[in-house]
Amino acid sequence: MYELQIVHLMSIEAFPTLVTPNTPPFDQFELVREAKRHVCRVSGAARKYTSFYVAGVYGGIATAYALGCSLRCIFCWSDSRDHQIGRRVSYYSPNQVVEELWGAARKKNVRKARISGAEPTLCKAHLLQLLPLIDDSGFESFMLETNGTLFGADPDYVQEVAQYNKVHIRVGLKAGSPAGYQRRTGAFGDGFKLPFQAIKHLLDAEASFHVAAMTDPRLMSAKERTLLIERLTELSPQLARNLEEETCDRYPSTQRRLEAAGVDAIDFFVRRKPLNPLP
Repeated sequence: MYELQIVHLMSIEAFPTLVTPNTPPFDQFELVREAKRHVCRVSGAARKYTSFYVAGVYGGIATAYALGCSLRCIFCWSDSRDHQIGRRVSYYSPNQVVEELWGAARKKNVRKARISGAEPTLCKAHLLQLLPLIDDSGFESFMLETNGTLFGADPDYVQEVAQYNKVHIRVGLKAGSPAGYQRRTGAFGDGFKLPFQAIKHLLDAEASFHVAAMTDPRLMSAKERTLLIERLTELSPQLARNLEEETCDRYPSTQRRLEAAGVDAIDFFVRRKPLNPLP
């Protein structure tokens, strides 16, 4: 039987759940440390998950829905990135995660898997024990969707992940400038460099990966998009040409976060007006 836990807000409450226009920026590595304390367990290299199911994206993919993230993006769709008071969740070992994923996959006859709803690199020991099990399983591939924070800071982590045959990494860029990064993630603006550093480390490791970016013109100006693509082109023209450009969808959690950030949801989603331009 899996060990049930109650997620309590302790010192994690020093970090915002919703980013408002008056929210002071935070150190995302401090948030990493606090998030890990709440969702990662050294014993058994376990991590907290809420559910396992097959999602329709990627043509159908078995999904482990996890808790915990290093950012507070105002356009985020997930309802599990934050540590909600009283939320009953379970620790799962890497073996248990693969069992749950495979059980979900068999029901829908899919052969791809991923972790979603959170930052999958947050619990390093858990991920590094999970990936060899995926390699040895009947899954064809494992999609690792990351914001690049930890991969940008730790090239050795990238090398360790890149050695597994079935993993493909999707690096999600949030901004092309420090101001855009701070406004949309809540973290200090200098953090916008981290996913670009992650991309360099992935290139050095000859990893299987591609790059996505939230370049929705309602969120990012044409000027900032140009800066993002120029910076990506300096690393790899091919990655820039094949950039996956995202748009912001109207999930209830996304609307709640945008409204907290001072965005009129009707203007944004119905009239499709952009955010006020950055200085």
